[in-house]
Amino acid sequence: DTETLLFRDGKRRIDMVLVYEEEDYGVMTLAEVTRREMRRVFQENLVKEGLELELEEKHMAFDQEKFFLKVHVPWKALTRYAEVMNMKMPIKVTKISDYRHYIIYIVQEVEGGLQNKRGGLLPYKLMKIFEYDHTRIAKEPSFYTATYRQDKEEQFIIKDRETFFTAAQRSQVVWQIMMRAKYDDSEKVGIRRLLNSGTYLAAFPLHEGSYSRDRRNGTNLDRRVITLVSLYFGWLGFYTKMLIPASVVGLLCFFYGLLSMNSSDNIPSMEICDPSVGGNITMCPLCDKVCDYQKLNSSCVFAQITYLFDNPATVFFAIFMSFWATMFLELWKRQQAVIVWEWDLQNVEDDEEPRPEFETSVKTFRTNPVTMEKEPYLPTWSKAWRFLATSSAVLFMVFVVLGAVLGTIIYRISVVTVIYGSGEQFLKTHAKIFTSITAAVINLVLIMILTKLYQRLALWLTNLENPRTQTEYEDSYTFKIFVFQFVNFYSSLIYIAFFKGRFFVHPGDASARNSAFTRLKIDVCDPAGCLSELCIQLSIIMVGKQLLNNFLEILYPKMYNWWSKRVHRSNTKNLERKYTRWEEDFQLQDPGRLALFEEYLEMVLQYGFVTLFVAAFPLAPLFALLNNIGEIRLDAYKMVTQARRPLAERVQDIGAWYGILQGVTYASVVSNAFVIAYTSDFIPRMVYKYVYSPTENLVGYIDSSLSEFNTSDYRQDMVADTDAEDPSTCQYRGYRNPPNHEKKYDLSPQYWHVFAARLAFVVVFEVI
Repeated sequence: DTETLLFRDGKRRIDMVLVYEEEDYGVMTLAEVTRREMRRVFQENLVKEGLELELEEKHMAFDQEKFFLKVHVPWKALTRYAEVMNMKMPIKVTKISDYRHYIIYIVQEVEGGLQNKRGGLLPYKLMKIFEYDHTRIAKEPSFYTATYRQDKEEQFIIKDRETFFTAAQRSQVVWQIMMRAKYDDSEKVGIRRLLNSGTYLAAFPLHEGSYSRDRRNGTNLDRRVITLVSLYFGWLGFYTKMLIPASVVGLLCFFYGLLSMNSSDNIPSMEICDPSVGGNITMCPLCDKVCDYQKLNSSCVFAQITYLFDNPATVFFAIFMSFWATMFLELWKRQQAVIVWEWDLQNVEDDEEPRPEFETSVKTFRTNPVTMEKEPYLPTWSKAWRFLATSSAVLFMVFVVLGAVLGTIIYRISVVTVIYGSGEQFLKTHAKIFTSITAAVINLVLIMILTKLYQRLALWLTNLENPRTQTEYEDSYTFKIFVFQFVNFYSSLIYIAFFKGRFFVHPGDASARNSAFTRLKIDVCDPAGCLSELCIQLSIIMVGKQLLNNFLEILYPKMYNWWSKRVHRSNTKNLERKYTRWEEDFQLQDPGRLALFEEYLEMVLQYGFVTLFVAAFPLAPLFALLNNIGEIRLDAYKMVTQARRPLAERVQDIGAWYGILQGVTYASVVSNAFVIAYTSDFIPRMVYKYVYSPTENLVGYIDSSLSEFNTSDYRQDMVADTDAEDPSTCQYRGYRNPPNHEKKYDLSPQYWHVFAARLAFVVVFEVI
């Protein structure tokens, strides 16, 4: 493998590979002639910039030839651009005072003593699980660095010119040269334009060999850069470790609900399931004409599911997760600062230059007040109309998502109506749980479809905005995608948690028949509450998304690479010839310009599931932890075996994702407070227990939480056409006056007591 990383002379390293296709038979079209000329001019300009090229023509097809152009950056060009790009390299330390040396020695001794003392403690033994195995991954060398300067070359540690600059730095220099090299007589520049036009099929640095272990020295021969320098893996590893305490506490809360199922805390569920209580309470129909009256104990399953996640431990867990989310962000800032210092990433973005696409597409210029140099810029009016156009498109797609959510709501209500009208007893018995599960699955499918469509639109909109720098470009794209995905993934959960059943007044409500939102008004929660449905929806979307993404992350690259190799082999005349490294890498999947965007997005959306609605599903951190343990290995495996080597890029933080994580964290505190106060029955139960219960317990709570309705108040067009005699009264979920009250069906005093307690809880929760 090492031989295929070099030019034919066996000395010069291959820093980049360009691939293009060119017909050698018949008459060439005008487009092919144009592309050939652009390649000629482009390659001549690369040579003028100091790069060395070598053409490889061994890959022959039946009617076309694929050409592999190997690129090497020699020392002279490398050092010139390293100085321009402000690369920091290791320097020699010539003066260290005895005093400073003594201080460093004392610090090392103290740290060593503390580590020896801590080594016997259980927490520190457990933390060693997450430390690198340095028999496989060597420790990073410790040295001082400084911005490279050609006139100060003697001050840098240069043992070997070929290894002084890393492979990532060398490919970064080559890429910067290719980004600014002209390919015709006009001002058009950049390898990206040539890739988009098909002039070149691909441009990529080479992987450094197969993933194997040299057992003689215990080091990996492959790309250790994935583990050591990727900020994404640093963040993902830190996030995964932080999920451990959250998973343990969530699991304990779940076990508390499971073990206390028959305790006094679960009296409401036991009353619902008790035939002598729930079996004697007749519930009003869920819909007009076709729906039947049901006994309260038909909601027994929902009541038991609800208690598993809606118990006294849930409040503690919601408070704990609010603290956890805040601590996660603060601790990550500290960890990120350590990484930035150790990897020498300070002030990286301060030196960022404009994107070549921005420089070539913008035709207006101004004088920079700091450097006094002429630079391209977009006028304010141009930025304004571009922002207005992209914002309108994003807003339109948000309404498309809300329309899809409304469609699933209508589906759920319509299916319930059809099931009750069918007369099939089994379906009628399980109608609510069946519609909840199928609606969640349909919603997940719609989410995944809309995600794929919107990603293409967001990329086009970001190109229309034309941000100045690559960081601004990525931040703009990130914001557009996340706004859409937030609505896409969380809108159905927000509806169930905070809006479902809020439009319902009482059975027989005339306004529900004449309102444009008729179907929304009759979409009510089960008598056991909305939390069980929220839990089902959250678990299916979160776990289903994780399983589907992991399946696609494994299957799609493998299928893509298998098909690429199959096509490559079928078009190769010499089947016995062994593939070269550049041929093998060319057949791998292209990671694209936003190689890690999908990975960040997946984890940030998961973070939202873990924090925003965790009060409804305490097992969410556990499922996230189990997923991430495999995700780290899966992402690393995919990047080093199934995708081409990504282009090197230095960043000093996780970009716009940190701001998004902050926003999600702040929203989660508010969200969990309202989930407990308004979606959960915790507050109504406490109000009943300490204000209305004569025995200061929850006996009789279910009857207190239901209101009575006189069936004679149904209009004739609302009554089912059956011979069965209707009961004189039925009950429904809510706090309203009885039929014999002078203000019948108006909100009762108990409603306002519960409402005030809910508001007070939200305020106290936010303050804490």
